[in-house]
Amino acid sequence: MAGPKVLIVDDEPQIRRFLRASLQAHDYDVLEAENGKEAVKACTVQKPDLVILDLGLPDMDGLDVLKTLREWSTVPVIVLSIRSDDQDKIGALDRGANDYVTKPFSMGELLARMRVALRQGRGDADAGPVVVAGDIAIDLAKRLVSFAGQPIKLSRKEYDLLRILASHPGKVITHQQLLQEVWGPAYVEETQYLRVYIGQLRQKLERNPAEPQRLITEPGVGYRLQVG
Repeated sequence: MAGPKVLIVDDEPQIRRFLRASLQAHDYDVLEAENGKEAVKACTVQKPDLVILDLGLPDMDGLDVLKTLREWSTVPVIVLSIRSDDQDKIGALDRGANDYVTKPFSMGELLARMRVALRQGRGDADAGPVVVAGDIAIDLAKRLVSFAGQPIKLSRKEYDLLRILASHPGKVITHQQLLQEVWGPAYVEETQYLRVYIGQLRQKLERNPAEPQRLITEPGVGYRLQVG
């Protein structure tokens, strides 16, 4: 049986060839588009399970492609771009990208992030009301958190942060999104709040808070709950 259908959107033929060969070797069914117009058409007609999207396309910016897709589609999108500026990453994530990988990239890392994005694509509800990330278990219905089988008491703000991350397992949530949802729109620049509360969560939910394995920082962008 064919594996998940992945659409590669990139105007560089050598990148498409490399990705096609690598993904087919891992049993993915690969589609290609070399510009934004082709990408939108392919998503409409061929309905891929995941899109790998470059931002520097010849006919339109990749962010505009993403915005267009999000008007009608929830297909997981991983941005794969040479742009490494934090604002580009934040802009892509805020427009609905599931993840952002910077070129040059590790194929192993990209494959891992694809697996996470595909799990998201099956719907966050597929994980059930209980989200498990290693030793951490979050029961979203009962608002209960445990670590290594032991109940953990969290403050309201700590729980709200963890709930948002757990509601989108594996997905990077930007500083601005977290601050707006937990503290409100007046606090979207107060990133020090996040550092303090994420630090507190790591003390309670990481075996080694100095080297977190589950509550992961995406420098300059945000945080994600690593579930895989």
